[in-house]
Amino acid sequence: MELLEKLGIKTNQPELYETALTHTSYANENHVESYERLEYLGDAVLELIMSEYLYKKTHEVEGVMTKLRSHYVCENALYEYSLRLGYNEYLKLGHGEEESGGKYRKAIVADIFESMLGAMYLDQGLDFVKNFMAENIIPVIESQSLDFFDDYKSKLQELVQTDKKSLEYELIDESGPAHNKVFTAIVKINDVVYGKGTAHSKKEAEQAAARDAINKSVGEVIKRGTPQ
Repeated sequence: MELLEKLGIKTNQPELYETALTHTSYANENHVESYERLEYLGDAVLELIMSEYLYKKTHEVEGVMTKLRSHYVCENALYEYSLRLGYNEYLKLGHGEEESGGKYRKAIVADIFESMLGAMYLDQGLDFVKNFMAENIIPVIESQSLDFFDDYKSKLQELVQTDKKSLEYELIDESGPAHNKVFTAIVKINDVVYGKGTAHSKKEAEQAAARDAINKSVGEVIKRGTPQ
């Protein structure tokens, strides 16, 4: 299996990894097992490893560690990890899911990160998974090269409230077939457009617009009172 070679995994159980990359749509069409059970296991393994990492690397109280852990294992984070490792290119999808862009659907791509961890755990053991995380994921977290904050609307609202500015979102475009709609939204602060985002749902488009506004250092812009 090409992916295992890229990851440096030698195994006598390649079928575990095949299952870890099998979406329910493909499983239903071909009468095989999907990744869901492995995802369940991988979720627990990931939580344990991240909890241990934060316990050893920080001196924070329980509540702070819990918040940090949720930050690094949220759907956005898992999606980014999966894309970096190229898992989505090896996904087995049903015909409809394949045609509707399933290889880049956030929920699916995030799921297979956990299912692959579950497969590694069963095949190679916990120490192997810890080493895998230490080599491939922890450096990403520590470099802060990716922003995994997944509620940009709340963050932007906090920034705006400090100066009592008005904030509103507006859907400006909707396109594509019914099964694969694409939405574009903008966010306005005091009737000035500060961010724009596109996604496969209205909610995600608004989050993307808020993220765009934050990434443009909107906090400093608001204080100056002029758009960037």
